[in-house]
Amino acid sequence: MKTPTLYKRIFSYWPLPLLTVAVIGWGIIACQKTDVNRTFDGPYFVRFTDSTLTYKESYSKPISILVHNVGPQLDQPITINYVISGTAREGKDYTIVGTKGTVIIPAKQSSGAILLQLINNANNILESSSLTFTLTSVLPTTLQVGFGKDNIVGKSMTFVIQDDCLLGGLYTGSSRLGTQTYTIPDPEITSADCKKYTLSNWNIGLFSFEAIKAQLTFIDNGDNSLTIPAQSNSNLGTSDILQGSGAWNPRDRKITLNLKLILKRTSPARDTTINLTQTYTPQ
Repeated sequence: MKTPTLYKRIFSYWPLPLLTVAVIGWGIIACQKTDVNRTFDGPYFVRFTDSTLTYKESYSKPISILVHNVGPQLDQPITINYVISGTAREGKDYTIVGTKGTVIIPAKQSSGAILLQLINNANNILESSSLTFTLTSVLPTTLQVGFGKDNIVGKSMTFVIQDDCLLGGLYTGSSRLGTQTYTIPDPEITSADCKKYTLSNWNIGLFSFEAIKAQLTFIDNGDNSLTIPAQSNSNLGTSDILQGSGAWNPRDRKITLNLKLILKRTSPARDTTINLTQTYTPQ
């Protein structure tokens, strides 16, 4: 018979280790061809885009909780129902903008959004609360909610609401220098202890309103008055001093800062004092 002779010839020209590698390689190529030819045939499903999100309660703009369709866009709207649980209180910590319990993915689109509006009830008690959104059903029924074992993937998402200090949050600032009024976009006030605050992303409005975004610290005295302790700033000269006072209006939550900038010069030896008032309105 010719077959054994053929095997002998193959083994005589191919050492055993090399032959073993070749056989494994042929097997891998065969598997790769199978994987390449494999196509996903569903099931398609809807899910939350994010698994977790965290925002401070002082965030004033509506927040989009996205739900997307993992599959081809449909020629009809996708209606998804959901429930909310957690420690956050509706009407006190948050509200839902629009129809609560339902989110729509419009026809020929891939995602829809639950609009969440936070309520800033800052009271200098730094605790957090949370919301859990859980998808319960979807129409059309050709889709399913979530994926994987027990459809757990993307079925729920957790939203954490961080408590903020009384004066914390995003503001719109304005400053008047001479006859001109300047607007300071999106300055932020933060604090770790609700007593000492840091004002960031602001311009001192003296040299370059666009370029200088210094930090400034001030103290809440507990009686609606503020103290700006003497401090230096890298955007100023090394010997220049920034200090002043301020006030917080509990009715409209506006903050007024009366800044005193002392510019120290050695040649000639003299100090120049510039007074500047800034107003910060919460967003």
